[in-house]
Amino acid sequence: MFSKDDKKTKEEISQISNLIGQDTSLEGSIQSSGNIRVEGKIYGDAVAKAKFVMGSEAYVSGNVRARTAEVAGKVKGNMEISEILILKETGVIEGDILTNQLVVEPGATFNGACKMGHLAKEITIEQPESHQRQVKVKRG
Repeated sequence: MFSKDDKKTKEEISQISNLIGQDTSLEGSIQSSGNIRVEGKIYGDAVAKAKFVMGSEAYVSGNVRARTAEVAGKVKGNMEISEILILKETGVIEGDILTNQLVVEPGATFNGACKMGHLAKEITIEQPESHQRQVKVKRG
């Protein structure tokens, strides 16, 4: 039915990008085998097997797990980043950080506990169940 050529390689999957646009608000959790870029708002948890990036106007109210992350917006929740977390000058994190490496630019704000040198477990993406709540996306 499917040939070997139809299967995506890990490199191809890690190049998949998901964008939550500036005028978009997502209520519910998001999970991706690739990258997630947030310019809008997420009210729920975010899990990215690759990179998680937030623009300066972005907002997340929930926990974030990813391989790497760059935060220029505001996170109200805990962050578990397996490789490196970069907190940009406009970035704000209100929650605990668990990461291997942390870079904090001048002007950034962080309120919470931080544990570095963390050997994170592999990030897994859960398969959706039919009884999970629906995700509401609002524009504007």
